[in-house]
Amino acid sequence: MHLSDYIGNISTKVQNDRKYIFDPIRKKYLVLQPEELVRQSCILWLIDQGFSRNRLQVEKLIKINGLSRRFDIVVYDKEVRPYILVECKAPDVRIDQTTFDQIASYQMALNAPYLMVSNGISNYLAQMNHEVQQYRFFNEIPSWEK
Repeated sequence: MHLSDYIGNISTKVQNDRKYIFDPIRKKYLVLQPEELVRQSCILWLIDQGFSRNRLQVEKLIKINGLSRRFDIVVYDKEVRPYILVECKAPDVRIDQTTFDQIASYQMALNAPYLMVSNGISNYLAQMNHEVQQYRFFNEIPSWEK
């Protein structure tokens, strides 16, 4: 996925000199920020991959070690268990170990088998093996009944 592949499909509007972007999951316009553009591109990519929008959840609070955190996107399987946890960054943010540490801590709370990290330019799909603390990377999301 590259950001430019999905930008043309994102609905935007300008109101009071501010640009807004439409979130099809939350069904509302949000102030356009670079990370939000990546998040909406990821949502469209997931839908394009065949995942139902009814199985996507966006920016929800979770507790990690007693602290409130907010994940970007979770895709649920048909048993409504977290399947893919997605962390989005702005295009100018380099994806590094800190990013993977962040999503790994969210993954510990949600127990999603697959992780995706994207800044709209660089994208990583992985599965975390907690026993050896290593990621197994994929080129595409392993299939299931979407």
